[in-house]
Amino acid sequence: MTTKTDGASENDNAEKLERLNANLAKMDELSKRLVSAMGKKKSADHGLQGPNQDVYVQAAAAYMAEMMNNPSKILEQQVNYWGKSLKHYVDAQQQLAHGKIEPPQDKGPTDRRFKSELWDTHPYFNFIKQQYMYSSEAITDAMHNLEGLEDHEKNRVSFFAQQIIDMFAPTNFLATNPDALSRAVETDGASLVQGLENLVHDIEANEGDLLVSLADETAFKVGENIATTEGSVVFRNHMFELIQYKPTTEQVHATPVVIFPPWINKFYVMDLKPQNSLIKWIVDQGHTLFIVSWVNPDESYADVGIDTFIDEGYLTAFEQVKKITGEAQLNAVGYCIAGTMLSLVLALMKKRGDTSVKSATFFTMLSDFEDPGEMGVFLENDFVDGIERQVADKGYLHSFFMSRTFSYLRANDLVYGPAIRSYMMGEAPPAFDLLYWNGDSTNLPGRFVVEYLRDLCQDNKLAKGTMQLLGETLALSDIDLPICAIACETDHIAAWRGSYTGIQKFGSTDKTFIVSESGHVAGIINPPSKKKYGHYSNADMAGSQDDWWAGATFHEGSWWPRWDVWLSKDSDRMVAARMPGDQDCPILAPAPGTYVLMKSGKS
Repeated sequence: MTTKTDGASENDNAEKLERLNANLAKMDELSKRLVSAMGKKKSADHGLQGPNQDVYVQAAAAYMAEMMNNPSKILEQQVNYWGKSLKHYVDAQQQLAHGKIEPPQDKGPTDRRFKSELWDTHPYFNFIKQQYMYSSEAITDAMHNLEGLEDHEKNRVSFFAQQIIDMFAPTNFLATNPDALSRAVETDGASLVQGLENLVHDIEANEGDLLVSLADETAFKVGENIATTEGSVVFRNHMFELIQYKPTTEQVHATPVVIFPPWINKFYVMDLKPQNSLIKWIVDQGHTLFIVSWVNPDESYADVGIDTFIDEGYLTAFEQVKKITGEAQLNAVGYCIAGTMLSLVLALMKKRGDTSVKSATFFTMLSDFEDPGEMGVFLENDFVDGIERQVADKGYLHSFFMSRTFSYLRANDLVYGPAIRSYMMGEAPPAFDLLYWNGDSTNLPGRFVVEYLRDLCQDNKLAKGTMQLLGETLALSDIDLPICAIACETDHIAAWRGSYTGIQKFGSTDKTFIVSESGHVAGIINPPSKKKYGHYSNADMAGSQDDWWAGATFHEGSWWPRWDVWLSKDSDRMVAARMPGDQDCPILAPAPGTYVLMKSGKS
């Protein structure tokens, strides 16, 4: 006799089986779409896919040499690794032998990737985690202790070894990820179906390549719910649109401010929403603010080089700002790569006797590439040669390659973590404005990217005083106007130490150097209202990086007000607020303009 409870249970099981079969059928269909999407992948130069074999040959050769010259050191490392692995295995076996279905006590270091309690309470998952941690530690120590390699070679070997370590984390595989497995069981496989749908979407969106979506693309619209500070496009050429923002005060400082954002990304990182908008904040402090919105180049920009950015970008923008405001001078700001280029422009203007710039501010900027930090692993010839061949073929470097490169500098946060949530857990990407901006990147003109990487990054010509440009030989020492530089403590793109070294070489006697807490973006987009990250200052720049840090004073809160005081100290004359647009410079479009809306299509 079957009870009602038994009948209900049978019905539930039948429904579960039906849902599971339906999900398996969906996965079969999605798999076909996945194969089709991957088949659309376009060829790219092999130099853009990873380092050449020299990295591995150097590491292997150094390791073998160490084995021959110092075998006791290698044996000590191996015995230490074997000992830890064997002890953990024996401990686990003893627990099971005593009938305890639980792992031995875990005294290892914590790792936020293993936040599920099952990593600590389940014998299977705990054993896998611990073995991974021991292996990671052994590989890291072996690379760190390698002798016979130059510093830049050791940095590359260690970086790519860490990439392999991160890639093989057990969290990255369904069979060894307890969260993903639990989610799949709870949803009768629906989470895996949705995850496969997310994977197919990302590969289709990138025409066969994989780049994990970090944010919900439908949650934001530029000019509607981000980049909404009121202003107008008052000039446009084939390189940029110039936006002038509407004043919010009755009077403004006489000297206008013009910001040059990096053309690797779009300017609205400084205007994501009113609460954290640097653009709005500057306007609210009584400054006439202009910002350059760069064009998103395609193959027609193949011959645009550094000289084009200077002549038809910076210098043209300066002339337009002076024309619109009637002022003879302005305050210039350069962010990241645009700051590097601004230093070139200032050196050139000094040689030409052009005093249009009253002061210059640099956000997270490298001008001396002797020590480029973590980015240095991508500045060797294998990568740069690949980029040079790619742009010779296509005319430009597609944004995909730069996005992928920067993502792998923080692979666990920007690659594997989002991939796990999206593809294994079946979660939708979050509606996060900063991550949306991060995915809205731009292409780079062919000639420019090669000149920048060869002349400025690899050969470090500006810092060495040998940069030949537009008929002049340029050096950082040529720059002698007041300088304010803001670097970020944990910046993985423009390390603060490298930024400090470059500013030291400027010829200016009036230098202010500030280090903000946090990284490349969060350290800059740090509004005073949040009281989140503090900053360090030290007026003495005569000593080394360590000397500056040792003597620095920590200040609670944002650096923005400190910068405003510096920016305004010689601009105390106030004038009536300037509205965008007049008979000579009519309004062409409302902010944020049209160039910022251009997407990067693949050729």
